[in-house]
Amino acid sequence: MPPRQSSDTSRGKAAVSDVYASMRAAILEGEMAPGARINIDAVSRSLGVSQTPVREVLQRLEGDNLVVYSPGRGYSTTPLLGLAELRSLFEFRLLVEPWAARVAAVDRLANPAAALGKELAGFRRTMKVTKDLRQDLVAHDTRFHDTILAASGNPVVRHAFAQTHCHLHTFRLYPADVDGAITVAEHTAVTDAIEACDPEGAEAAMTRHIRNSFDRFAQAFEGELAPLEEVGPPGKRIIK
Repeated sequence: MPPRQSSDTSRGKAAVSDVYASMRAAILEGEMAPGARINIDAVSRSLGVSQTPVREVLQRLEGDNLVVYSPGRGYSTTPLLGLAELRSLFEFRLLVEPWAARVAAVDRLANPAAALGKELAGFRRTMKVTKDLRQDLVAHDTRFHDTILAASGNPVVRHAFAQTHCHLHTFRLYPADVDGAITVAEHTAVTDAIEACDPEGAEAAMTRHIRNSFDRFAQAFEGELAPLEEVGPPGKRIIK
C-alpha cells in the first residue's frame, strides 16, 4: 500500500503542475479572456482531470494575481492593466531596477554576470527551436530580472518587486518582441555592463531597457500613449 500512496501522490502533483501550466498559458495568451468567469467543472472536463487539481491551481493563480475570487460569483480572470496602471508599474520599476543593476555591477564574488550570461545562452538556444516564444520569454524575463535583484542583497526590495507579478501582466497586454531578439539585445547590454563592473553603464542600460519595454507594451493603448515619466523627488515628476 505505501508504494501505491506514493505513486498516487506523484500523479496528483503532476496533474496540478500540468493544470497550472495549461491554465496559466491560456490566461497569458488570451484564450481565457480577461474578466471572464471560470467554470471549474468545464475546465476539469476540458483538461481531463478532477475538480480537485483545478481548485488547487486556481488558488495558485490567485497568488499570481491572474485570477480573483468573488463571493457568489466564484473565480474569474483578472482584467488587463490599464494605461495608468502600466505607467505606475513601470515608474516603480524605474525606481528599483536601475538601482539594482548599479549595485550588482561590482567587482566581487556576488557579481551576477556569469548567471546572467548562462540565462541568456539558454534562452538563445530556445529561440532557435521554439516558434511560439511567449511563455519562454516571460520565464526568461522573470529569471533575468530576479537574478539582478537577488544580487542587490536586499530581500525586501526583491520581495516587493516579485509581488507586482509585472512580467505576467505586461505580457498579457501585447505580444511585444515576439521573437525575443530585442529583449535579448537589451539584456545583453545590461549583462555586459555588469560584467565590466561599470555601475553607471549598468544603471543606464537598465533604464533604457525599462523605458523601451514600456513603449513596446504601451502599444496596446495606441492613441492614449504619453511618455513614461521619470520619477523624481516626492511630488515632482519630470517628463522625459
